[in-house]
Amino acid sequence: MRKIIHVDMDAFYASVEQRDDPSLRGRPVVVAWRGSRSVVCAASYEARTYGVRSAMPAVRAERLCPDAVFVPPDFIRYRAASRAVRDIMLRHTDLVEPLSLDEAYLDVTENKTGLATATRVAKAIREQIREELSLTASAGVAPNKFLAKIASDWKKPDGLFVIRPEDVEAFMPSLPVARLPGVGKVTGERLSALGVALCGDLQKIAATELEHRFGRYGLRLHQLAHGIDSGRVQPDRPTQSISAEDTFEQDLPLSDLAPHIEKLAEKTWAAARKTPRIGRTVVLKLKTSDFKSLTRSHTPPVPPASLQEFIDIALQLRDRVELDSATRYRLVGVGFGNFSEPDRIDNQVALF
Repeated sequence: MRKIIHVDMDAFYASVEQRDDPSLRGRPVVVAWRGSRSVVCAASYEARTYGVRSAMPAVRAERLCPDAVFVPPDFIRYRAASRAVRDIMLRHTDLVEPLSLDEAYLDVTENKTGLATATRVAKAIREQIREELSLTASAGVAPNKFLAKIASDWKKPDGLFVIRPEDVEAFMPSLPVARLPGVGKVTGERLSALGVALCGDLQKIAATELEHRFGRYGLRLHQLAHGIDSGRVQPDRPTQSISAEDTFEQDLPLSDLAPHIEKLAEKTWAAARKTPRIGRTVVLKLKTSDFKSLTRSHTPPVPPASLQEFIDIALQLRDRVELDSATRYRLVGVGFGNFSEPDRIDNQVALF
């Protein structure tokens, strides 16, 4: 039996802005660039009462909350705050698995501070974040990662919720299946057609029947419905991909994308140089004016050895796009994927 904590910072980007600028406290803050193509990075809880949410188009957020204060994102400050939060977590356990800048899993089955329970560890972490960083965090405590993440959302913002092992059996039946990871719109509709709305409904269906209808994910659904999750906290999850993308103010033809691809390639290359692993696959992502997405990728025999080589491959991928020349594009992204350890790369290159 593990003791897992999921820590989720409350409206993180917006909270950092409100902390650093007292004039923003208590006001509806939207972290986003203004413009017809911008999307909301974060919204303070004051803005959320108007229906403003992350990933929402900025123009819609402005319509919902005309008095909102728009603040351009400052990821340098957000990363600094995230590192400070991570340092606090590491005082209690080395088993910290970051999911993003604002959330992480912790395995405190054994903790460094000698606190008797995971609940006390979660309380200590939240108190230290509040006192030292002037930010708030919500936390969930449970015997596995899945339930800990459910719990951290239960009393947001600035809350703590605990699901003890002996409470799992009673807790699960009333949980909506929409809260299960992997249950999106399509799967939700398929479950609804079976008369399944709650995990209690799902528990009544045999694992073999779920596997027949949903494949391997059906077995996962069966386990989740009973509160079972065997995933371990992975403190050193290796880099799998790095990317950068840009949404244009005006749709552009393919022929005009080269400068943007070069700029994004520079950002991606710089970020990739900060990891000891080496990327093998170059990826180009495009989104057309009618929101159709397409990707092109290439894995050369030898990984790109320079920024210029990386840019050249990205531009070659652009030339592989075969849509009509009249097509206009609203977004372009450049990514690096298929990361491997350097010694593995050397061994593979030696075969050629």
